[in-house]
Amino acid sequence: MPAQGGTKSMSEKKNVWLERHAGSKHGLVFGVIALAAAAAIFSIDTYTKIEGAIAVLYVIVLLLSAEATTRTGLLVATGLCIGLSILSYLLTHGLDPDLQTALRLTVALAALCVTAALLLRNDRARTNILMTNAALRESERRYRSIFDMTRVALWERDYSRVRAYIVGLKEEGVTDLRDYIRTHPEVIPQCIAMIGVVAANDAAVDLLGRRAGSNSPGVMSHFISPANEAFLDVLQAIFDGASFFEGMAEITAEAGETKLVLLSISFPDDPAAFNRVVVSMVDITQREQARKALVEAQAELTRAARAATVGVMSASLAHELNQPLGAIVVNSQTLLRWLDRDPPDLAAARRSAERMIRDSQRASSIIHNTRSLLSQSQEGIEQVDLSALVRDTLALMEHELEKERTTVEIVQIARVPSISSVKIEMQQVMINLIANAVQAMSAARSENRRITIALDAADNAKVVAITVRDTGPGLSADTLEKLFFPFYTTKESGMGMGLSICRSTIEARGGSLVGSNHPEGGAVFEIRLPVEVANA
Repeated sequence: MPAQGGTKSMSEKKNVWLERHAGSKHGLVFGVIALAAAAAIFSIDTYTKIEGAIAVLYVIVLLLSAEATTRTGLLVATGLCIGLSILSYLLTHGLDPDLQTALRLTVALAALCVTAALLLRNDRARTNILMTNAALRESERRYRSIFDMTRVALWERDYSRVRAYIVGLKEEGVTDLRDYIRTHPEVIPQCIAMIGVVAANDAAVDLLGRRAGSNSPGVMSHFISPANEAFLDVLQAIFDGASFFEGMAEITAEAGETKLVLLSISFPDDPAAFNRVVVSMVDITQREQARKALVEAQAELTRAARAATVGVMSASLAHELNQPLGAIVVNSQTLLRWLDRDPPDLAAARRSAERMIRDSQRASSIIHNTRSLLSQSQEGIEQVDLSALVRDTLALMEHELEKERTTVEIVQIARVPSISSVKIEMQQVMINLIANAVQAMSAARSENRRITIALDAADNAKVVAITVRDTGPGLSADTLEKLFFPFYTTKESGMGMGLSICRSTIEARGGSLVGSNHPEGGAVFEIRLPVEVANA
């Protein structure tokens, strides 16, 4: 790597030298004149009787050579001049010099060495200057190429007058620029008019129009509104001495179209450089329009989701209230029959009335629980004994079970701990599962109609499992895939909401509900609930 760097440096120096000595004719002329001068000086010093330090005139040869050759050539010319001086001295004085002539030779040689050293240093300085200028021109060329070819809208703007005005306000004692501008609104249009355009690339012209590249005074007044808050932020950044500003701004294009852009301004550290401040703009109008459309779509989706939620809750209420309301009707009819007897069976009528009250209270609890779900309330969370829950549920469904000639067996495999839940929710889930099993066996006209409810504990009593199995025809493959889909049902009069609501209820309490076919026939549903439920 060092070798490569050295080669590059030598190449640059060679190019600089070629640039400095513009053309071969220029170097040839100075070279011929230098040779002629050297020959003339040697002849005068050797073949004339002029007493003096003639050899000092070789300095002219070195000066001419410096314009015609490289540093190496200059060293060669210096050596040649020194050699000619010594040769002339030997030819004229032989080996018996006197002190005076020796001193003249020494002065001449010293002058040649000093001149060569100064010329070499001057050549190095000039080379460095030329290399620096060449690097600056290359840097400017690259910058201009990037500036012109990039698809980001770029300007070089003159903010020097704006900065001088803002600094002047600060020197006058203004400490709060925003407050000052509120009381002096004419400041904004004045500052906008002070901005000059030095240069603009094609992307800037495409963004705002051809006038955006004009350097006419006050051109930015056509694009920046005095009511633009972003321009006030720019002035505040200059007032605060910030080195950078970025923000969104509204710009009016030449055609009158308002565009939203991402504005970036880089302020230089040197106040004198404020005459060429780089400003960039990225058009984000379409992006913001898309974002607003997305927000509106999300709001519309939210409204649709709320409407769907209301629909689901309505269907849920209709589905859940069907059983207790149906039980109330049956118990009312039973009550009337007991009262129509002669004499009336008041004890049986009382039992029917009590069942009606019980079912009415359950219907009220369902409505209250639904309202709690809508308001995300945690009311009703309690310790639920699952064994007692199953027995109470079977008592509620006693009439339906007797009507469909269905027997229920409760199997408690292990001691089941209580869980934290809403009792009415768990009761509705059990009613749905048991009712589905009864209806499936009734539709299939099963001879042996039996439901087995098993209670078990798992994972070191951290999870409780409840399974409900029937002796019906089981579930088809298509039904298994869509079992918990809302509004999917295999019943002619079904709503398709029961199992969907059951799963949502169980999952809201941190559990799971799955359905499958038992190897010995019939469908089986399993509920798994953590004992310590995270209240949803």
